[in-house]
Amino acid sequence: MKKGYIEIGICGLSCRLCPAYHRETKSKCEGCKSEYRMGAVCTFHTCAVKKKGIDFCGFCDENKACAKWRKFREAAKQHDSFVCYQRLEDNIAFIQRYGMKEFEKQQETREKLLRAFLIEFNEGRSKSFYCIAATVLEIGELESVLENAREKSKGLDIKAKSMVMHSLLNEIADNRRYLLNLRK
Repeated sequence: MKKGYIEIGICGLSCRLCPAYHRETKSKCEGCKSEYRMGAVCTFHTCAVKKKGIDFCGFCDENKACAKWRKFREAAKQHDSFVCYQRLEDNIAFIQRYGMKEFEKQQETREKLLRAFLIEFNEGRSKSFYCIAATVLEIGELESVLENAREKSKGLDIKAKSMVMHSLLNEIADNRRYLLNLRK
């Protein structure tokens, strides 16, 4: 099977917003369906891609009855791993309604904003925080925060710029009851 949408996880997560995808080392992950990740043990890879030849569990005829996918989704409602699962159900619904191509476009926009956060406002300790924000906040909110942070941080050093960005993201998170940290 030719794997498409390498940066969209079989489960519905966006690889583009994962901290491992934004590493600048040999351990950089190229996406859940990249050759490197396909060699890892993952029940979703084995079942969906290798056995059924599909890119996304939500397209499987058995998805409503699949105990593994249901268990994963239930756990994702309360806990994260090293990547944020808070929007997983929204992602699944979006992909099922509009398709992988439209979801990928949306995630490319989120990634573009995330990359700006990382390049302009990461003091070396905020990658995961920015990845979560790019996952959880609405695109319009991310765009607004980026514009506002650029304006408010002109002439500041990177540490101060990061503090401005954190403050703006946390303000939105507090007002909208978003959680900008991993749920353990």
